[in-house]
Amino acid sequence: MTQEDSRPVSVPLGNGADPRGGEHKHELQANGVSAAGSIVMAVAGSAPAYSIAATTATLVGAAALGAPAALLWCGIPMVGIAWAFLYLGRADVNAGATYSWVARALHPILGFLSGWALVISATIFMVAGALPAGAMTVTLFAPDQADNAWLITGVGAIWFLVMAACVLFGVHVTARAQWIMSLIEVGILVLFAVLMIVRVTTSSHAGPSFSWDWLGFSHLTGQGVFVSAALIAAFYYWGWDVSSNLNEETKDGHKNAGSAGIIGIVIVFLLFEIFTIATLVMLPSKTIENNSANILSVLGDAVWPGIGGKILVVAVALSTIATLETTLIQVTRTLFAMGRDHTIPKAFGRINPRWRTPAFATLVVVAVSIILFVGSNLLGSVGEIMTNAIASIGMQIAFYYTLAGVAVVVAYRRVLFKSVKNFLLIFLWPAAGAIFMGVIFVMGISQNDPIVNILGVGLIVVGIVPLVLFYRKAKGYYSRRPLELPEELDAKAPANIDDRDPAAL
Repeated sequence: MTQEDSRPVSVPLGNGADPRGGEHKHELQANGVSAAGSIVMAVAGSAPAYSIAATTATLVGAAALGAPAALLWCGIPMVGIAWAFLYLGRADVNAGATYSWVARALHPILGFLSGWALVISATIFMVAGALPAGAMTVTLFAPDQADNAWLITGVGAIWFLVMAACVLFGVHVTARAQWIMSLIEVGILVLFAVLMIVRVTTSSHAGPSFSWDWLGFSHLTGQGVFVSAALIAAFYYWGWDVSSNLNEETKDGHKNAGSAGIIGIVIVFLLFEIFTIATLVMLPSKTIENNSANILSVLGDAVWPGIGGKILVVAVALSTIATLETTLIQVTRTLFAMGRDHTIPKAFGRINPRWRTPAFATLVVVAVSIILFVGSNLLGSVGEIMTNAIASIGMQIAFYYTLAGVAVVVAYRRVLFKSVKNFLLIFLWPAAGAIFMGVIFVMGISQNDPIVNILGVGLIVVGIVPLVLFYRKAKGYYSRRPLELPEELDAKAPANIDDRDPAAL
């Protein structure tokens, strides 16, 4: 047996067996996503065009010229969290990702709540994300109906159902759809990034000239400015970790899924910075404030008058639709892992035998999302919904990313100081990322509006209800089973290290 063959791969706590005692295995489709496809998923998960369009005005409103710095100083610890995901994924290939890793490295209750936080954040996002999908489509084909809220809602719901069908009918269909949408989207963004750089450096512009101090902390001073900007920036990046939720379905998922997350963050970081700086340089502050819903369209017209705005609207529409698909993947795979472990009703852990996808989990999520999506029209304007959704999702992201950063340090504690590489990539960078995310989570609670804390923190606490209800049925999950390190790293641990299970002491 080769070292590759003998690497430790997690067996799901529920073992994937039919709980009725039969031999049928509820397993996802292996090798359905290639290494390159995993990178495409990570980029699509962060939804660069959508994030820029939906969040730039919010970020500029919170940080002004400090917006590029917020993206940079949130991006650096975010890469640390991505390194944590990479190493945790090498030790435990599980569709639940943090739900499984945090449970095994720290405590099962914390693991369940981290998985629950992802489920809640993804559900909120699908409600908020389908609105721009509908709005962009209506803007393209019926601009005179751009203010028709029910038409936007209906079109957004249709797009959501199309993406749900892709997710339901198998990971191969999902991957093909992502390749098409993401390549067109990123191609458009790269083209406009080049055009913007040329335009800014060779002609006059309406905003201030770029200064390198925009990447420092001088513009992030003031009461709550940095924390608010960091939570918004966290929303920008969020979604890259979908590659980890696909690790059971990715070729060599124990390696490729985590690497894809890191590469994805680097790609979207460059796009985020270029477009944010271009927005500040090319557009007056009043224009940014007054066009928060279609800032990319206005920017596109400034770069390429007449047609630029329409082209970027196409990119945003594709990005929004693509990220609805990746978000569905994240929430359904997490619910699948939970159902497989019986921490929620076991029906969520069943796989459609034809499509090899968690069909029940997908249909439940679709039904709940459509109900919330239509109902959101009664709660307020699109702008209010988006602002509250972004802030609350930022809180939930910070929560489960913090736990992942701590989990990798605890899981790999025996080998952290065996090499400079281990010290930097498994300890220092993930620990810094965990501290950063933990601080903005705690500080965010004190300065958020009540509705944001209710959505962001209150809904995490609601996870205690299923935890209590299913605690006895999920003995396998709640009986702590520590992570086993990858063989090539574990072999380097000194022989005199006490490696007994702390739970058994």
